[in-house]
Amino acid sequence: MQPPKSKLRFVGVELYFDNLEAAKRFYRDTLHLGVSEEQPGHHVKFGASSSFVCLERKGSESYPSLDKAVLFFEVSDLPAALEAIGRDKIIQSEPEGTGRPGWVVIHDPEGHNIHLLPSQK
Repeated sequence: MQPPKSKLRFVGVELYFDNLEAAKRFYRDTLHLGVSEEQPGHHVKFGASSSFVCLERKGSESYPSLDKAVLFFEVSDLPAALEAIGRDKIIQSEPEGTGRPGWVVIHDPEGHNIHLLPSQK
């Protein structure tokens, strides 16, 4: 008899940055995420209820991960979000009408891909 498989639940993601302050400003001021925890010079965490994004200064951990990362955020009104963020920040996009919803990719200050997707609600 095999033991029951454990269920995984996504709780968060952490990204590493050389310039933690610039990253914090981008996620707070451009994406309008709320800071839930901060240790200056070490990390800043956004969100807390069911999932989070944590930004950490490179070199502050003894077990760093590779830098490849992509974050996905749903937005209720993609065109309005792009107007607020600034269309000049768009790296790539796919318009609606291809049989699936449109999406947009922007970069944070150190080049991590951030996909903005229309909410499926």
